[in-house]
Formats: sequence, structure tokens, C-alpha cells
Amino acid sequence: MTTRHKFTALTPELYDYVVGHGVRRDEGLERVERDTEAMGGVAVMQTAPDQGALITLLVGAIGARLAVEVGTFTGYGAICIGRGLAEGGRLVCCEVDAGYAQTALENLRAAGLASRAEVRVGPALDTLRALPADEPIDFAFVDADKPGYADYYEELIARLRPGGLIMLDNVLLRGRVLEPDDDAARAMAALNDSLAADERVDVAMLAVSDGVTLLRKR
Repeated sequence: MTTRHKFTALTPELYDYVVGHGVRRDEGLERVERDTEAMGGVAVMQTAPDQGALITLLVGAIGARLAVEVGTFTGYGAICIGRGLAEGGRLVCCEVDAGYAQTALENLRAAGLASRAEVRVGPALDTLRALPADEPIDFAFVDADKPGYADYYEELIARLRPGGLIMLDNVLLRGRVLEPDDDAARAMAALNDSLAADERVDVAMLAVSDGVTLLRKR
């Protein structure tokens, strides 16, 4: 079946319009953006503003009380998750790089989220497997090493409550999933194929930022 191509290609000007009308950024988030941008090329790993707004909205919409982030970097996405949590909610951040973890923690504190967010340093699989089995996860955001996504997903889906959400970032890899020619692209393309047929979840892939997949546990 041929799919009718119904989409609007974003120019830089139109993207600025989207961010200007659909993202509510305060000085805290703008400061994280500026500081991360000053780090140079690695700044590309930061969560996009429109994506961050979507995260906050989704976390709030499902009344999430326990959230997990795999790959925290400097904390922009973590702040967006933390701000959407229900009263008394908490966020567990998994970050393998101690330097990034410290920066994220400082940014979370500056955003007033120190009481509801913690950053655990080390391999994310170790952190996920150490989570209590009797505390179901409501929301999870994965933005880390692409070959590890499949393992992160399996650990998270096993702990996710029915109706809970997982968001996977960079599922398009700037189009490289169409003709994957490296480990990251091959891993992502294989996972995309797998998730499209995964009967444990309802799935929606969105062309937000570099592509996100939303998965709702049945």
C-alpha cells in the first residue's frame, strides 16, 4: 500500500516559528542550551526544544510519578521530565560519563529539581537492572548509545506499568536507517523493525527532531 505523503518540510525559519509558538522556555532551560552549545560539537546530543516541550506534556498527561532517563548528558531532557512529574514524583537519570553527570546534577539543582531527580553514574544496564521490581516505571526516555537501545528497551518494558510510555530518541539517525552502513544505524534499523511488530505495545513514530518513537505498554 502506498502512503500519501502528507507532511510539511521544515525550513530553519519554520522551525524557529514552531519553537517560538510551541515551546515555553524559561531562563533556566535557555541557560542550559547556551552552556551546552559552548561545548562545541557534542552539543548535538542535547534534547531539542520542541522535543523537550513534548516530553513535559506527555509526562504530565499520564501523571507520571516514576520516570527513568537513559543518557542524561547536560540535563536539558531531565529538566523537561522533572517538570512534568506529578507531585511527589521522582526521576532516575542514567549517565555513564561522570563529567556530564555532574553538569546535569548542577543544572537540575539550578532548576529546583534536586529533590525529585537523582543522577546515577555507570553503565545504564546496571542501573536499570538494579531498580526495584516492585516500583513500576511510568515514563522512560532513551537517548544514549544506539547499539544499546534494544537491551535498554527490554529492561524498561519489563518494568513499565500498563499504560506507561517509553520515548526513544534519534530513531531516524538523519535518514541513515534507510541504508544503514554502520553499527549504530544497523542497530537502530533493526530495532525499528522489531518495535513495529511488537504486540506488547502501541507504537507511534514521529518526525520530531531526529525522529522519536513513542511506545505505550498494553
